[in-house]
Amino acid sequence: MTQSDERILTRDCQATVIPAGDAINLPAGTKITITHRLGGNFTAMCEYGMFRITGKDADALGEDIPEVPTAQADASHSGPPDEAYLWEQLKTVYDPEIPVNIVDLGLVYSLLVTEPEEKQFAVDMAMTLTAPGCGMGPAIAADAKERLMGCPGVADARVELVWEPPWTQDMISEEGKMELGLI
Repeated sequence: MTQSDERILTRDCQATVIPAGDAINLPAGTKITITHRLGGNFTAMCEYGMFRITGKDADALGEDIPEVPTAQADASHSGPPDEAYLWEQLKTVYDPEIPVNIVDLGLVYSLLVTEPEEKQFAVDMAMTLTAPGCGMGPAIAADAKERLMGCPGVADARVELVWEPPWTQDMISEEGKMELGLI
């Protein structure tokens, strides 16, 4: 961490407690340290614990609102979404405690494109978490759904948290293991 990662909140700020997933209001004047800037969100520590602060509150941290690589709606797009592009978008979603995206962490178990109505495509995704008790699951799943919904050709997206098979470190990709220093 560098000195520039220490900040004083300039206004009250909504945050999510990590790993419990509970919402909390951090008051203006709270001294925080930014530990990660991932997927357009911030992971921060302060005397109260560890928190996820969304990019929309970047100004309270003295930061610019991060540019998240999101899909651009393409009115000329017809047909199903490009599956490779869906996976690319999911690589912009992070567990706030781990600086590796959910795809390379091995948290995404399946991604299925269906056509429930003519020319209306849906994406069904099954994912897990590194620990079943992690309260951040809904926030991570919501980030994934948001990224999928922004992809050309996607009319609906559903993200389901599943626990079988249980996640293990063996599911981390080679790239993820390198980022984590496991190889």
